[in-house]
Amino acid sequence: MRLIVAAPLVAVMGFAGLALTESARQTVRASDLGQLAQLGAEAGGLAHRLQYERIVAADLLTRGAPDQQDAFADATTATDAAVAGYRRQRARVPAGTAAEQAVLPRIDAALANLAPLRAQVRTAERASVSAMTFSYRIVIADLLGLRESVTLGVVEPRIADGIRASAALSKVAEAVGQQQVAVLRAVTAGQVTPALQQDITAARTGVTEASLAFQALARPAWQGWWEQAGSGENALRLQRLLDQVARTAAGDRLELDLGTWLTATQQWAVRLAELRLRVDGAVLDDIRAAHADQRRRTVVEAAAALLALLLTALVTWAVARQITRRLRRLRDAANAVAFERLPQVVARLQEPDSASVDPDDLARRQAGDALEVSGDDEIGEVGQAFNAVHRAAVRTAAEQAVMRANTAEIFIHLSRREQRLVDAVLAQVDRVERDETDPDRLHQLYALDNLATRMGRINASLLVLGGVGVGRVRHHDVPLPQVLQAAQSQIEHYARIRLGLVDGDVAVAAESVDEVVHLLAELMENATGYSPPATEAWVTGRSLGDRVIVQISDEGVGLPPHRRQQLNDLLAQPPAIDVATVRAMGLVVVGQLATRLGAAVQLRSGPRRGTIAEVALPAALLRPLPPEEFLLTPERPSRRAARATVASPVVPATVVPAGARPAPQPWAGGPAADRALPVAPVFQPASSAAADAPTEELIIFDQVNHWFQADRPGDAASWAGPADDAWRTAARADEPRVAGTTTSGLPRRQPQEHLVPGGVPAPRQATEHRDPARVATAMAAYARGVAGRRTNLITN
Repeated sequence: MRLIVAAPLVAVMGFAGLALTESARQTVRASDLGQLAQLGAEAGGLAHRLQYERIVAADLLTRGAPDQQDAFADATTATDAAVAGYRRQRARVPAGTAAEQAVLPRIDAALANLAPLRAQVRTAERASVSAMTFSYRIVIADLLGLRESVTLGVVEPRIADGIRASAALSKVAEAVGQQQVAVLRAVTAGQVTPALQQDITAARTGVTEASLAFQALARPAWQGWWEQAGSGENALRLQRLLDQVARTAAGDRLELDLGTWLTATQQWAVRLAELRLRVDGAVLDDIRAAHADQRRRTVVEAAAALLALLLTALVTWAVARQITRRLRRLRDAANAVAFERLPQVVARLQEPDSASVDPDDLARRQAGDALEVSGDDEIGEVGQAFNAVHRAAVRTAAEQAVMRANTAEIFIHLSRREQRLVDAVLAQVDRVERDETDPDRLHQLYALDNLATRMGRINASLLVLGGVGVGRVRHHDVPLPQVLQAAQSQIEHYARIRLGLVDGDVAVAAESVDEVVHLLAELMENATGYSPPATEAWVTGRSLGDRVIVQISDEGVGLPPHRRQQLNDLLAQPPAIDVATVRAMGLVVVGQLATRLGAAVQLRSGPRRGTIAEVALPAALLRPLPPEEFLLTPERPSRRAARATVASPVVPATVVPAGARPAPQPWAGGPAADRALPVAPVFQPASSAAADAPTEELIIFDQVNHWFQADRPGDAASWAGPADDAWRTAARADEPRVAGTTTSGLPRRQPQEHLVPGGVPAPRQATEHRDPARVATAMAAYARGVAGRRTNLITN
């Protein structure tokens, strides 16, 4: 609103300012013209006093009578008074005028030289009258030039003509004064010389020209004043004297009474001065009237501009208020649509039941009355356009919601079909595994089993993207170590996963087990997939009371900070289903599962290199376990344990030598009907030399029994010591075995084949590691089996 009101106000103020500025400039100019005209009038009076002083000084130089000294002193006193008046008015003239720049400095300098000139007139004997009169003539000429320069820049013709007419009268008086001096010199010389006759003629011509100029510029009243001044007995006497001077030829003696001549001409000069004063007064009155008119015009224009400004402000305020009210209503409605209604519609369209929404019907119902359109002007057209945009946005959001829902349904149906096929494959593989005794084929079956398990995880990921759960119905909580082992069994490079410190006194709620396993499996898959093949990924799980922190760290090259921030944002707010989410499905599925479970997943840089994936499981997903429950879990898949004991999915099955404990390896998935979380391999099949009935025996029995077995058939009664392996290795040192040859024929031997155990400290990671939890679980199972005298195990 301020802009709407300010724009016309600024425009009106600009035009009013221009008009007022010009009016003020004209007013100032009229005031300056009055000051200059007054200065011109003072200059005319000073010129008249200097003309009289000049004729008195010439008379004093020619005749030198004492009474003429007194007359010269009186004349200089009158001139000084005129000079004082001139200087007072000179100080009031504004700076920067054309007259000040050209004429005034010369006049000031000439007035300053009057004192030496007067002293020369008083004291010099036989001073040159022509030189003296010439000095006075220069000052008078500058004063008359000042009078003419006043008309520069005068716009009003009446005032300009009046100033020129007054200047013409001053010229007439100057011509009469020059004629006075010329006649005085001729009478003193005794004859009229050609030069004097020329001066007399030039002066008479000047009088005539100046008189004509005045009559041409004078107003009718001024012409009457001129005729009145030129009539009468004194005027006739002067005219006869002028005619007598004009008839005197060059070289003749001028027979003229000098006193009569000076008196007659001086009277005429006085009448001219009086006429000039009257004309100057009339001009000054006109200038004052013009100045007053201009000032009144400026005041009227200022009042009109102020009134126009007020009217403009009122009109623009009224119009702007109406416009801003409508715009404010439009803005509020648009904000309500953009920040409340449209997000609510989009949020409702994110719900699973949005597949049955009709986009056109929803757009018509939601956007039909989004904005109230008032009027058919531009603001109303904007409202209509916004309604159209809102309608299109709702329709597009509905179409996208329907498309997403349909895509999710496609994912769900395809995933369920594929899952049934994967379950069938796993069941078939499981049946084949039961009857297979060849270790190589069993290894291939385990690899196929792991591959099918990973295919099942991909199908579960499609279910997550489709918006449904991935878990099956469970009735028991699962301890955290078994959850981590289950996640390990669902990835390709499960052998590179090392479990570190894992708290076993906490379990995952039954209804969330499969989703937590799926989430951890995706992170383990990323950890092993984006790290060198020879490295391992460590997994730890620690309970912090109100949550469990699971960290999966790898030794890869790591992530740049900006890329890690992008992935953390994706985990915090997983995007909708599109091609990009399917292409990078792992982290999107992790984000979806974390959102559903209320867990927090964050990627951080490792201490040296690599990346740490940290999962914070909330307390709602956790259940505490007493010691007697997490030492021995209720689910014991004996067949899976038997598989892990017979052969590993990675290393081909070999006969385990006596006295050596097989390293525990993760196991692959099985059919859905018999799928269970992995536990420590506690049981193994009974020896083929045993009874015909299919029985199973505890692994610890076999391991404890191996402690008392001999290494060689002939030494059954002898004991085996820790140094036996070292002696056997040293005995083979003199018989080197060649593993192959190079391309150039050189023998290739196995590194460290003849290294005697105990001679060089073995790396820490090469030593046998006994998991206390696995040993405790085995011993507890053994004790419970002996106490219960059970012959067969109860599986799931």
